[in-house]
Amino acid sequence: MLLSKALTLSIGSLEEPVITQYRLAVIVHHFYRTKSFQGEGLRQLQKDRATVNEFNHVVRNLLTVGILQEHPNFGRRAFRILGRKDPDPIEIACTIDPFCFVSHLSAMSHHGLTNRLPAKLFVSSPAPKQWLSEASNLMSKDLGDDRESYLDAGMPKLTRLKLQRIDRVDIHRFSSIHHGAYRNVRDRQMRVATLGRTFLDMLRNPDLCGGMQHVLEVWEEHAPLYRKAIVSEFDRSGGPIDKVRAGYILNERLGLEDPTLDSWLAFVTRGGSRKLDPSEEYRPQWSDKWCLSLNI
Repeated sequence: MLLSKALTLSIGSLEEPVITQYRLAVIVHHFYRTKSFQGEGLRQLQKDRATVNEFNHVVRNLLTVGILQEHPNFGRRAFRILGRKDPDPIEIACTIDPFCFVSHLSAMSHHGLTNRLPAKLFVSSPAPKQWLSEASNLMSKDLGDDRESYLDAGMPKLTRLKLQRIDRVDIHRFSSIHHGAYRNVRDRQMRVATLGRTFLDMLRNPDLCGGMQHVLEVWEEHAPLYRKAIVSEFDRSGGPIDKVRAGYILNERLGLEDPTLDSWLAFVTRGGSRKLDPSEEYRPQWSDKWCLSLNI
């Protein structure tokens, strides 16, 4: 079998809506190392590894015959695949950035928590330094003992591409030092913040969730139903101020009682300037119990 046929079949079997330059390079590297595809030998591969020159030649051929097409937003860093029509920008984003997931107002919409239609797609991804660390780990997993040989040949690394726009959809990529909590969506190439993490993100970044007034409306409507998931997520992953804000809303505003909420009173700081809405100015109106400025 010729390399071109093996690549065509391999690319065609991918579930992802697009293929990145790095993912394609790993496939080419694997073929050069094994010289086989599904048990059938590959002809005309004399070298034990592909160099960046061979890889670029492969890319040109795939573009010429139409198997791949440069994605207009990413150039030769990512390619559209023949036969894949109108892929969802969400799934493209989750393929371009293997560590990102749908979050904030977009996650609220996915979970049915808001009737607002986000004007842009909100995703979360590790901060750049952490992203590079995770990318290094993934490359080691993909390449194993061949990693150094792969890099010495000048082959493409897994890199953090800019996510500003995909087709007609604007992207807001939020980077945080907090590790995300997400789940894979069945039968789709996408990841979405868990329900509990979505409520946590609402209080950390209300400006990315429709504003604090909308966040409070969502909590008042849905928090009683999802109280268990919310309390569990905040207790496990929330910081002191996150617990205080959630405690105020659940206990004082919604009148809910829970032993875990009582334990969060230990995080109350008297005489401080903590605010319910982190994006707005302090106001001299507060909750005495939770020592929180009600700056809404």
